[in-house]
Amino acid sequence: MALQENGQGGNRKYKRMDSDILEGGEDVSNFDNHQLGKSNSTKKYVLSYAIFASLNSVLLGYGLGLYVGVMSGAIIFIQEDLHITEVQEEVLVGILSIISLLGSLAGGKTSDAIGRKWTMAFAAIVFQTGATIMALAPSFAILMVGRLLAGIGIGFGVMIAPVYIAEISPAVARGSLTSFPEIFINLGILLGYVSNYAFSGLPVHVNWRVMLGVGILPSVFIGFALFVIPESPRWLVMQNRIEEAKIVLLKTNDSEIEVEERLAEIKLAAGHANTDTYEEKAVWRELLNPSPGVRWMLITGCGIQCFQQITGIDATVYYSPTIFRDAGIKSNSQLLAATVAVGFTKTIFILVAIFLIDRVGRKPLLYVSTIGMTTCLFGLGLTLSLLGNGPVGVKLAILSVCGNVAFFSVGLGPVCWVLSSEIFPLRLRAQASALGAVGSRVSSGLIAMSFLSVSRAITVAGTFFVFAAISCLAVVFVSKCVPETKGKSLEQIEMMFQSQGGELELGDAELLVQKQ
Repeated sequence: MALQENGQGGNRKYKRMDSDILEGGEDVSNFDNHQLGKSNSTKKYVLSYAIFASLNSVLLGYGLGLYVGVMSGAIIFIQEDLHITEVQEEVLVGILSIISLLGSLAGGKTSDAIGRKWTMAFAAIVFQTGATIMALAPSFAILMVGRLLAGIGIGFGVMIAPVYIAEISPAVARGSLTSFPEIFINLGILLGYVSNYAFSGLPVHVNWRVMLGVGILPSVFIGFALFVIPESPRWLVMQNRIEEAKIVLLKTNDSEIEVEERLAEIKLAAGHANTDTYEEKAVWRELLNPSPGVRWMLITGCGIQCFQQITGIDATVYYSPTIFRDAGIKSNSQLLAATVAVGFTKTIFILVAIFLIDRVGRKPLLYVSTIGMTTCLFGLGLTLSLLGNGPVGVKLAILSVCGNVAFFSVGLGPVCWVLSSEIFPLRLRAQASALGAVGSRVSSGLIAMSFLSVSRAITVAGTFFVFAAISCLAVVFVSKCVPETKGKSLEQIEMMFQSQGGELELGDAELLVQKQ
């Protein structure tokens, strides 16, 4: 399979002589205008697909924002209406992250069986069912049934969205597009905060039900989106539906030559997936007893997912009122203002990451992110231990928390999902990504549910010194285990990992592809 080498990776440009392409004296300017129109159309298609696929992430963010929003959110009204105990309250709040890992784990097998698109549909149906049951629940037991279903639906959706976007996107824009789910999670959290306040004035037996019922709306939009978005071309090739895959690639790539090139690479990669040995047991056997290349992929993908959570971002966001109280803020209005500032900072800086991720690369953003987080977490620990309960301490605490979430959002937050969705080979991608998502959900649940207990044991300041040490380890992990994937096709990334433990450069990967 020959490649045209006019450029590198996803930034490759195809310069063709008029005599080779244009027949019948066609004006070159007309051809250029056609290509410009094609490029604009391609961008619109891919952008719309990424947005629709990310709607599932709104569900996760909305669920989190609703229950952990400022002033306790919907849970305070549920407690009053259904008379639940404190233990039941903790279970209701904490179960989402834990139960969603079941959905994520099952999502890999499901998406390989029925496709990426219909896995998103299944996720929306399960979530809608759970949200409806919660909104109508007459007792805690029924409420928990709905919460469990909603969590499973969220787990499916959060796992499959980055995989789908990575497989549908051209290499040159894959990083920014695969960051969309992280933006939509934060959008969902903000919507949860808004919902808490918008409906809190309704009667107590109605307000929390309306808050939960509104969460159905994003999944309704997902249902409409299914009539717009196509199936992943890589999954279609795995099913030997080559012509359908080519139609999708023609919509998401600028030139027919690039389409043929991508299709040939996908078919080569899918050849391994379509052999007789490609069965569920074979996939898990390879994941549990991996080759050196796959082992490197698993270390990178699962490791970055765990570091995203064990550096304490969820504890910083969820318990920011506790942190600010410890720093010396007493009034509820000041707590509200400081917490809202944290939420907006986290969302705004994700937009910075989307702008930079395909320009400067994944690894530089991860360096800036982890080093910045280490500095802010250590500074927060010092502030709380040395300067608490004073105006200077309050200002430094707010600055440190906002700085931590800003650095997280610039790198570790969105880049984590990008890497974990693009580094695995086609035959393993869905289920390996599911493993990474499980690691993320377990880490998130453990950190969120243990923060208060650990803080009581070693103080809030001591807890953030621990987070700073873990973040410092994340810097080392990025340096040793994370390669740069900017501008490379998914198939080139696979070859990069499988050759010399991930040290193969892009030029060598292209030569290997040519030899095939």
